[in-house]
Amino acid sequence: MEYIEIYQKRIRRLCDRRGITINKLATMANVRQSTVDNIMRGISKNPTAKTLHKIALVFNMTLAEFLDFEELNDYSFDD
Repeated sequence: MEYIEIYQKRIRRLCDRRGITINKLATMANVRQSTVDNIMRGISKNPTAKTLHKIALVFNMTLAEFLDFEELNDYSFDD
């Protein structure tokens, strides 16, 4: 699994749990729709901490909480 796919999966899972569409997420996070679309399509390979922080806030999470999940913690950059 690629690094960006881990973020995509995390965002998709959190949206599904809360009944939020990707479009609604962008609006709620005050992030450009194209930014979120580029993350979800894998065009943006390294989203900024600022963007991820804004997304995390939508889910009532700190950036640290948002980034603390098994798939990311287990990711190896040596692959």
